[in-house]
Amino acid sequence: MIEELFSLKGKTALVTGCKRGIGFAMAEALAEAGADILGVSASLEPEGSKIEQRIKEIGRNFKGYQCDFSDRKSLYEFIKKVKEENKQVDILINNAGTIMRKPAAEHPDEYWDKVIEVNQNSQFILTREFGKEMIKRGSGKVIFTASLLTFQGGITVPGYAASKGAIGQLTMAFSNEWAGKGVQVNAIAPGYIATDNTQALREDEDRSEAILARIPAGRWGKPKDFKGPIVFLASKASDYMSGSTMLVDGGWMGR
Repeated sequence: MIEELFSLKGKTALVTGCKRGIGFAMAEALAEAGADILGVSASLEPEGSKIEQRIKEIGRNFKGYQCDFSDRKSLYEFIKKVKEENKQVDILINNAGTIMRKPAAEHPDEYWDKVIEVNQNSQFILTREFGKEMIKRGSGKVIFTASLLTFQGGITVPGYAASKGAIGQLTMAFSNEWAGKGVQVNAIAPGYIATDNTQALREDEDRSEAILARIPAGRWGKPKDFKGPIVFLASKASDYMSGSTMLVDGGWMGR
């Protein structure tokens, strides 16, 4: 039955950056498909968060964690805690990220270092540490959140562009080694989505108008636009798909 291909019953998904926006919608969708959720964000409340309330409304289990992915020590402590407190992670959603804007000629080391640590280094470490357990079991799903800047250079965000370009390469690198071991690694590249990360762009009248003019769908994307794609990539329905970056961009890259 087609429903069984998309079912996530009995699975546990770790969703980073789950407190708001795309990550919230992804966690919600995975729970609606039957998965229990382990959620983490830098400012996530240990108990009583909106995402916890929503997951429990759906009827699934939720456990929340707080971790600053720019702090390497905290990252390893988080990984250790998750492994000690949970049987296993079947699905890893590498969605957490940050963006810091300043022209390249003025872009300080601190901006570069933080963005690369959060968006690239921590995601490599998370994938390696949870992926090695997936390899032992012979099954698992890893999904990165990439970006249009996986393919383009952007403006005033050199660190973000570099990190998201790296995500595209990491997706293929992990896939090359793990696809034959039962672990599929893919990415989703959002287009221009109405979230905190794009608030500055949406408030810039000229930039916002220029962006909308290029999007064939004629609108900014919404977090809910990622619910179908994330369930597909996390489920058996995508078992023969690995190393790919799926565009969810309203047609932007086809223009």
